[in-house]
Amino acid sequence: MKRLPPLPALHTFLITAQCCNFTRAGEQLHITQGAVSRQIAGLEEHLGYPLFHRQARGLSLTEQGQALYPRIEQVFDLIGEAVEHASVRRSPLQIKAPTCMLRWLLPKLLHWQELRPDVPVELTSSVQHGVDFRREAFDAAVVYSPQPGPKRQGRHLFDEQLTPVCAPHLLDGSGAINQLDDLAQHTLLHPSRDQQDWTHWLSAAGGDVSAIRKSQYFDTLDLAMTVAAQGNGVAIGDWSLIGDDLKAGRLAMPFDFKVRTGGAYLLVCSPRHEASAPLLELLDWLVAQAHGAD
Repeated sequence: MKRLPPLPALHTFLITAQCCNFTRAGEQLHITQGAVSRQIAGLEEHLGYPLFHRQARGLSLTEQGQALYPRIEQVFDLIGEAVEHASVRRSPLQIKAPTCMLRWLLPKLLHWQELRPDVPVELTSSVQHGVDFRREAFDAAVVYSPQPGPKRQGRHLFDEQLTPVCAPHLLDGSGAINQLDDLAQHTLLHPSRDQQDWTHWLSAAGGDVSAIRKSQYFDTLDLAMTVAAQGNGVAIGDWSLIGDDLKAGRLAMPFDFKVRTGGAYLLVCSPRHEASAPLLELLDWLVAQAHGAD
């Protein structure tokens, strides 16, 4: 294979062909007119044929130069696209999620970074649910949809399923939680500033809602689960979000009963721009992780 000419010389040829003037080409390339002329002469010697007709009024491409120009232009366009594509892939994907999702989402993203270090992700959490893509520069977000219906859009992760959880040692011994009435002897931990989740679950399980006597309220699911794991009460949470804690034995379910609320967690993309291939790959992977736990 014949040795290829140096890339800088080909770039000089491209700019000179566009300007048809050594002086103007030198101005664009930030080199002297003489340097441009010498690079073109060296390129012609390497190729074995002239690229320009030198005329008093300027330069014009020879037949060989006309044949070479569009291909060289295409090559440099491809180089530019490759550089831009590479820089885009290095920019972290910006993901937003409510804090209640962190117990599930954070381990998944850490595993993703092990699998795909070339697609970094930055996660932003918020106590508030939802995202405003018009004002927030996120590529995608996890959102909570409280009710099913035609307006529910996005990639489905999982449905909300409420269940009580506690430290494993509370299921053994004289004060073990074996039936609904036993809950009255424990502090009920609420992952929000209301009793909505516990009320919903107790009503569906046939329990006495008025039996909620001792309560502790938290701003986040994570705090409620941490206190529950320490044995300081019984928390209520979404089974899908605390699955890793249950598998690891940090938490246990005193009752094999989960209540579907109709709510669901979804992945949505920003409508401000078309989703990139790495982003779509990440979202599809997260959905597969969620559905694999069903």
